[in-house]
Amino acid sequence: MLEAPKFAVVLSGCGVFDGSEIHEAVCTLLAIDEAGCSYQCFAPNTWQAKTIDHFTGQSTAIAGDDDNRNVLAESARIARGNILDLSEFRAQDFDAIVFPGGFGAAMNLSDFAAKGAHCEVNEEVKRALEESYKQGIVIGAMCIAPVVIARVLGKHSIKVTIGHEPSVADGIRQMGAVHEEAGATDVCVDKENKIVTTPCYMLAKSIKEIARGTQNLVDAMVELM
Repeated sequence: MLEAPKFAVVLSGCGVFDGSEIHEAVCTLLAIDEAGCSYQCFAPNTWQAKTIDHFTGQSTAIAGDDDNRNVLAESARIARGNILDLSEFRAQDFDAIVFPGGFGAAMNLSDFAAKGAHCEVNEEVKRALEESYKQGIVIGAMCIAPVVIARVLGKHSIKVTIGHEPSVADGIRQMGAVHEEAGATDVCVDKENKIVTTPCYMLAKSIKEIARGTQNLVDAMVELM
């Protein structure tokens, strides 16, 4: 019996405003499971750029504060504790790697939220992406997370989508990638580079659209394996 395809799921915290978008993350895990695949969650062991009170929308701490939060520890909430430090990721152990969205992708995995196209990417995230691309495993991302992919792999003229937000799309183009406009549940498939992206909450208005978009993303990724 062949082993089920295995996904690495890279989280960036817990909560849309300072970490992983929870609906996107959970629907991704569900879609992977429903596709007959397995997954292992990862997150970088680093501090959040800031911590946001999701009730008030106000910042309560920034990097360096005693009450700021650790990305790995917060991501473990979504993974029910079954998570590894991203430093332990090895591309040869997986068939795919996928990045749910949420502002954590633009603040913790990278600093795109502050620097746009001139952003820097967390070293472990960068290593994981470069290693995945070199090994030829399928790479997926949703919502704002494709900007991280574009920053690391844009030099290969990859094609991604975040929907049709002009300023973000322009940043993606500045990083060397091609941006393709798409609807909330559509997927952009770059067959040559084995990259699949979808807008999710960049455009989606309901969790049912997130469920459909993540399912479409995972199905398209499986087809590229």
